[in-house]
Amino acid sequence: MTIKKFDVCVSGSGAVARCLALALSSNGWRVAWACDEQGGQAKAEDIRTYALNSRSVALLKRLRIWPGLQSAITPVHDMQIRGDGRGHLAFSAWQQCVSELAWIVDAAALERLLGEALKFAPHVTVIPPLAEGAPPVDADLLAICEGKQSATRAALGVDFTTAEYGHWGVAARLSSSQPHQGVARQWFRSPDVLALLPFHDPVPGASYGLVWSLPQARAKEVMALAAAEFEAALRQALDEVDPGASAIVGSLSLTSHVAAWPLALAQAERWSGPGWVLLGDAAHQVHPLAGQGLNLGLADVDTLVSTLTESRQLEPWRTAGDERLLRRYARRRELPTRAMAGVTDGLLRLFADDRAPLRELRNTGMALLDQLSPVKRWLVSRALDA
Repeated sequence: MTIKKFDVCVSGSGAVARCLALALSSNGWRVAWACDEQGGQAKAEDIRTYALNSRSVALLKRLRIWPGLQSAITPVHDMQIRGDGRGHLAFSAWQQCVSELAWIVDAAALERLLGEALKFAPHVTVIPPLAEGAPPVDADLLAICEGKQSATRAALGVDFTTAEYGHWGVAARLSSSQPHQGVARQWFRSPDVLALLPFHDPVPGASYGLVWSLPQARAKEVMALAAAEFEAALRQALDEVDPGASAIVGSLSLTSHVAAWPLALAQAERWSGPGWVLLGDAAHQVHPLAGQGLNLGLADVDTLVSTLTESRQLEPWRTAGDERLLRRYARRRELPTRAMAGVTDGLLRLFADDRAPLRELRNTGMALLDQLSPVKRWLVSRALDA
């Protein structure tokens, strides 16, 4: 029996793994996709929403996924951020000379469409998940996209330095009595961070995806609340930090179950080695307050595919698993990823400190930054590119 040789074995079942397998296939690479038994089917109960930046959207357009997502996306035209005092920061797509600051997409819909596209990808073969870090096929490169709990990364002996925040991310879907008008809103409440992301479902133009970073004990309390009590707790949180918020966002009603997961800052000690490479949450994890987690993962995909393609054109003697080539990918991604991790970690820690002098300083700084248009444009440009 002839054993088929692959260029890349992609291990993982999430959006990063699916995008990588599809992107490699579209560039002519022979791909073995090692995924769980559900294969191309996303979890129906997934209530997460992703905030996609322009680089991620450009990748999905090249993969011809974007047109199929039109019923599952909502553009963000403005972003309003408030501190726990008089601090306020506003970003506008019009002022930044872009059509949208971001797109909010249904996580389940994105993974489902990627899975359907992979069924028709000409160079992708679905194989069973890896056992003890070893793919059951012969491949030049093992691309590990297994998430923060990656067993393959552990089998390779790669240390994953993790700093637990002691917070959980609480997510839910909400409907509102007021239209969201494409505005994303975020409140730093010390010690928690609350974000409402404009969404289309279940009420078009008047729904939100909730992402609420709470200390673990409080998150457990919130998770145990009945729907009406949860809505009351959310309303109270908004009123405490921003008395005018309820009049703007309207009356919020829970339309889904409530999910939660622990939050941490994490980084793999190495992103690559001979014949293997890490992408997405298997390589790095950041706080969701800037909505950049998936964007960083898709930027990993974009960079790895471009690095492999450049090498195939200019250095055809190198295989996809060439260690020097993979270090090139890791160098290209390390600085922007560390920079984003530093920004999110710094913001969270700054607003978690409840001392009055520091509270006044951070809110004053936020108000001053709101007046500095060039700096705001630079910040937006970094976020759009991940």
